[in-house]
Amino acid sequence: MDTPKVQLPGPGTPVAQNGANSNSNEVEMTESHDAESTNQIEETQAEDNTMPDVQAETEPEAPAPVQKTAGFNFLNNINATLLIFTVDANLTPTSFLTSPIVEIAIGEDDNQTILTAHQTLLIESPLLSRFVDKFEASGPRRIALPAENAEAFGCFLQFQYTHDYTETKPSTPAGSSEVATATTDNTGEELLRHARVYTLAEKLGMPALKSLAHKKIHSVNSTPSGELAYARYVYTNTSDHDTMIRKPIASYWAARSHTLRHGIEEEWKKICLDIPEFSFDVLTIVLNKKEKASANAEAEGTPRGRVAKRMRSEK
Repeated sequence: MDTPKVQLPGPGTPVAQNGANSNSNEVEMTESHDAESTNQIEETQAEDNTMPDVQAETEPEAPAPVQKTAGFNFLNNINATLLIFTVDANLTPTSFLTSPIVEIAIGEDDNQTILTAHQTLLIESPLLSRFVDKFEASGPRRIALPAENAEAFGCFLQFQYTHDYTETKPSTPAGSSEVATATTDNTGEELLRHARVYTLAEKLGMPALKSLAHKKIHSVNSTPSGELAYARYVYTNTSDHDTMIRKPIASYWAARSHTLRHGIEEEWKKICLDIPEFSFDVLTIVLNKKEKASANAEAEGTPRGRVAKRMRSEK
């Protein structure tokens, strides 16, 4: 029987990597290597002890924690802050973090924006669920929505992860004399942002998001021009039967008819010609109020047959 031989690694012996001899190679060290390592450690400790103040000054500060403020742009930070928002909202990450990631292409050509989200949260929308049902097992998980607004869809995703969404408000330039307020929309853009979320929620079949957007709309004060631009968008992008959002708009302008005639008459004329449904709704409310006032006056004792005579022209 042959006697087993043990071969120690030497200068001419190849060093095995990730093999059976790798452990012995890691343990074996030469004296020169030990000396060099000891010298390097002593030099490093000496350098660390010579300039402690400089290191303390150049040490980077810890990043500030992410805060959910009204001006936070969730759309641009969705990948970096996804888990942070989830924890802040006291949700259970395991309910969706194990689901596949779906890519959503919003817009088209140069205006296309690519977003990603967990599939479990997307299929809560009946519309998006139909897209997911068409995915093949080994194919790409991608949904194309070329006609949608990227910012509004970002608000939808934020709502899915946090049960709320924040709008990006314009910041006041440094040194400006204007005082920015949280409830005043001087351009009408904030109203339009919420209106886009509202109409998107209607398409996606998300009634909770639709109600939230409608609530946020009524917390915004805007200018007459902004309110009219908002009215134009709503009457162009909502159904005739959607009285939840249309009726407050018509009531708003029915109570401010003097502004339509004397403040923004040209814009009022244009929207009447472009969207007759809007002017009809406003006029209907004005006439209903007038009829109600007449009925109340008659009930208080005005004779029934006593009406104002038509003015006749002089012959």
